[in-house]
Amino acid sequence: MNRQKLNVSRRDLLKLSMMSGAATLLGARRAFGQACPPGFVDQTPFPIEQAVNTCNLIEVFPTSPFILNPFTDPLPILTALQPGYRQPDGTLTPNATDAWSVRILDGINQTAPVVSRPSPDSGRQDALGARSREIQDFSVQVPVALPDAGTHQLWPGTAPVANYPDPILYHIRLQVRQHSFTTSAVQPIDASGNVVTPPPAAVFDAVKGGYILPPSTIYGFNGTFPGPMINIEYGKPTLVRFQNDLDFNPLCLDRQDFGAPDWAFLTHLHNGHTAPESDGQPNHMFDHDGGYQPGEWCDNLYLNYPAGGDEREKQSFLWFHDHRMHHTGANVYKGMVGIAPHYDPILDPGDETSKGATGHALHLPGRRVNNPDGSFNVKYDISLALYDCAMDDGVTQHADFHNGCGELHPEWWGKSYFRHFPNHGFIGDIFTVNGVAYPVLHVFQRKYRFRFLDCSVSRIYQLWLMSSTGGPQPAPGSKGQWQLPDGQQSMRFTQIASEGGLLPNPIVRNSFELWPAKRREFVVDFTKYLDGHKTRKGDVLYLVNSLAMSTGRKPDNFPADPNVPGNYLVPMMKIVIDGPPPERDVSQVPSRLRDMPPFAANPSSLPSRTFTLQRGSPANNTLVGSGETEWVINSLQFDPVNSLALPRRGQPEVWTTANGGGGWVHPMHMHMEEHHVLFRNGVPAPDALHPDDTGREDVTALYPSESVTFYRNFRTFLGRYVAHCHNLAHEDHNMMFGWAIVP
Repeated sequence: MNRQKLNVSRRDLLKLSMMSGAATLLGARRAFGQACPPGFVDQTPFPIEQAVNTCNLIEVFPTSPFILNPFTDPLPILTALQPGYRQPDGTLTPNATDAWSVRILDGINQTAPVVSRPSPDSGRQDALGARSREIQDFSVQVPVALPDAGTHQLWPGTAPVANYPDPILYHIRLQVRQHSFTTSAVQPIDASGNVVTPPPAAVFDAVKGGYILPPSTIYGFNGTFPGPMINIEYGKPTLVRFQNDLDFNPLCLDRQDFGAPDWAFLTHLHNGHTAPESDGQPNHMFDHDGGYQPGEWCDNLYLNYPAGGDEREKQSFLWFHDHRMHHTGANVYKGMVGIAPHYDPILDPGDETSKGATGHALHLPGRRVNNPDGSFNVKYDISLALYDCAMDDGVTQHADFHNGCGELHPEWWGKSYFRHFPNHGFIGDIFTVNGVAYPVLHVFQRKYRFRFLDCSVSRIYQLWLMSSTGGPQPAPGSKGQWQLPDGQQSMRFTQIASEGGLLPNPIVRNSFELWPAKRREFVVDFTKYLDGHKTRKGDVLYLVNSLAMSTGRKPDNFPADPNVPGNYLVPMMKIVIDGPPPERDVSQVPSRLRDMPPFAANPSSLPSRTFTLQRGSPANNTLVGSGETEWVINSLQFDPVNSLALPRRGQPEVWTTANGGGGWVHPMHMHMEEHHVLFRNGVPAPDALHPDDTGREDVTALYPSESVTFYRNFRTFLGRYVAHCHNLAHEDHNMMFGWAIVP
């Protein structure tokens, strides 16, 4: 590192920021939040209509403090959430007399809690009760009634899930907590990597030889990041009560200046085959500006029933995240991320020793451990949530479409920093896996199943497994902070699934892209290297990203050659080989995984629609919030009242999404059912860059000026859904459209 003295202009800037920073906490304490110490003023949520900033947008990024000792913190291995009701402190009390109690609010006052057990009865799906929904069917010019918005559309015991058991009940509270990304000491730096002096509040640790990074305030599912992992099994319905406790601040934490300003949430199981009332999206739940307010709750019912009852439609790796209208990116970045692996009791039960329910299991890597409460864990099956973040340097101005007028926040030095940047998107310079920066994973000499999720706001990754002689080298001020200059590919990935579930056949890959919201599953054999030599105890590998991104528009070196890593190599996770496993590895990767569901032999005979993603002013610019719209679809910004497509239930269609501009890329997400890619730029799929187009997906990676045509179907449910860009900076600024399934 280049260690230079702090220059005068920067010191002066720090002095000015400290004078203005003390006056940034606004409002009064909520009526039912815990009292905080004298001198602490908790913030009051803003009405959403007051949350649009009138100050000038300042698109600048901070330089995060440099992490001095990476690859020392262990990778958190996520374990299954236990079912049952949770008290506000997180204690499980499924049989308590107050189990499944909810708050009843009257204005700003709270009455005594009322027990409201999850139920299929009318108006019992969420805190808002029964309310009608309809949509205009333009083919007949009359409104079409849709199922009641506050009632579960389909409950176990009714066809087509007549033989399904009652749902397993889970409880997740949205909570204000804090999270630390590293235990390493850090060094404040500027954008060129030069050493600078932090604000006076920064704590120096003489033993660690650097400053201590303070924990960041999060809004978390059960107060953690990533949030809980729910292991789900087909044929066993799951109901999750999400309860908004974000008005409570028991640790008296500074909420900073991002997250939905009204402290609302809306949880989407991405991409569950789910009824609209449990799908968690603002074309159905547009009440309260598309979010559940503090004190409110919803019961999301996941039937775990494959689309059309077709075994070939089963998925294997989903996740859940916030979908609050116009504030999804801020809420996801603030911590609202959870994991939901799906298991198939027939082919993929999560146990390599099992023959499955019919004797045809695939024996993919994993050893299942069943718990008495009905939950289960799977050893050697590891979910990996990738997330990049930026830390406030105390001298970067705060101003975007929703908050800030250019003020500085030295009191937030070292805490997570976020801005609503609709043009450039949002990227960070610290890479994390399962919420930890540069962690270490110890593995045995055996096969593992890795489930990768990109839960970043805008960042795209190209991932490799590499070895190195010199090891990670410091690159302060760079996007990623560390490099692996002599990194050499040492192992391959065997892909077994995409976000639509198991592929027809495994695919051996040197590297793979991972876009926002996409998931990819691989088997990695840690018994041997590319050249056939066996691994030894103590051998070290790195999970490496080779895509550089200066902004959230698109990677700098893109599209990348999947066989040539290039010069930008950021080690994200260290992998250490420990030796033989405690039990024999009997897992397999069969040559055939799962057949794909059939689709029309002549797609041109089906109804077709095209959706073009563009940058510009909307044609429907009279809508509330249109002043911040920079992204449109078919020249329109998102409108939760008017839908762009009304497909018929049971009638397949062919949809095309087109990237209307060459300067950006778009991960385009379709809710409800996975689709099968037919063409990319008119060329039949798959191609060299997308070999897993043999399977199904729910997020289409649109390269610059690319169009993708795919087959999709609409089964089981009726009602409103959305489709949107999963660069969350684009989604939040109206690159989304509503559609609905009608009878």
